[in-house]
Amino acid sequence: MKTMPLRLPLLAILLSGPVLAAGPSPFPTLDGKPPLVVAHRGASGYLPDHTLEGYAKAIELGADYIEPDLVSTKDGVLIARHEPNLKDTTDVARHPEFAARKRTLKVDGVEEEGWFASDFTLAEIKTLRAVQPRADRSKAYDGQFLIPTFDEVLALRAQQSQALGRDIGIYPETKHPTWHQQQGLALEQPLVAALTKYRLNRKAAPVFIQSFEAANLKTLRKLTPNKLVYLLDANDVRPDGSIDTLRPYDHVVAGDARTYADMLTPAGLKEIRRFADGIGPWKPYLISWQAMTDKAGKAMDVNGDKVVDQRDMTLLEPNSVIRDAHKLGLVVHPYTFRNEAKHLAANFMERPAEEYRLFFAAGVDGVFTDYTDTALATRRLMQQGQ
Repeated sequence: MKTMPLRLPLLAILLSGPVLAAGPSPFPTLDGKPPLVVAHRGASGYLPDHTLEGYAKAIELGADYIEPDLVSTKDGVLIARHEPNLKDTTDVARHPEFAARKRTLKVDGVEEEGWFASDFTLAEIKTLRAVQPRADRSKAYDGQFLIPTFDEVLALRAQQSQALGRDIGIYPETKHPTWHQQQGLALEQPLVAALTKYRLNRKAAPVFIQSFEAANLKTLRKLTPNKLVYLLDANDVRPDGSIDTLRPYDHVVAGDARTYADMLTPAGLKEIRRFADGIGPWKPYLISWQAMTDKAGKAMDVNGDKVVDQRDMTLLEPNSVIRDAHKLGLVVHPYTFRNEAKHLAANFMERPAEEYRLFFAAGVDGVFTDYTDTALATRRLMQQGQ
């Protein structure tokens, strides 16, 4: 694997190639249009994840799409939370009336301890408040915002679209759909019913439905003409830049030995094309990074800050996944873009705009970002030829 020079911005290398020479657009996307900016969990760089206030802030910042992750309550209502486990994203631990609800439960085969949305009615969920789950972000808004239902998010989208005169997109993710089905709380029908209520259950609607499980998307394909995106996850990047991949949980249940990495081969992409309109890979599946290692093969603290993170990593050359996906008509929406320096490889020199420039120039059709404003500002500059 070839490593890019540590201090040379990758954008210059990409711009020197033929990929941008085909037409007036600076973006080699599937349709030639500017890449979409998807507000990952709302304006999650500024406010707690998955709140109406966070989604509204992202819309105010100019997001093309807002992204609610969906889990189910005990009474079958879809709410916006990152996981069924509420312990990290709500103040449930501060509610003595729910102390007895704490338990250990297997989610996708992994034991977790906490409080699970499937053990709470919607009325009980509405007594909780959202908190910031990331230790490196402000806790100033903890306890201030309610947990929204999917219906409330859709109502906000409709209201804001009308008020602003632009069609704001919605990009819901079905969280752990096989697990939810095992709990008797299948997500597919309630999701489609909600979209139908807001006249969004149609191919041309500004909707992408995303999932880490192919089985879920295949079921949805029978229920809705909405665009579908297959997400691809991994454990980590090894020091040599190879991906420590995962098996999708629906593959585990079905006895399918294939991993997410297998699904990004040309053969895997052809299969995805049969049930989805695009892919949402973790960024390193497109452009990985490599560590400097010691004699034991362990990643080194290159910058001497006593922490090994992205700032100690050097990016590798982009691979062919975007090109391969585009050949099949699949859009490519990687995740997750963040501004914090510890999430930026050394090549970017702690400038998040350079990461967007790299991926935009590489041809991605959209990005999931915690910082809508940074993504949009970079896209605007590239549109202006800067």
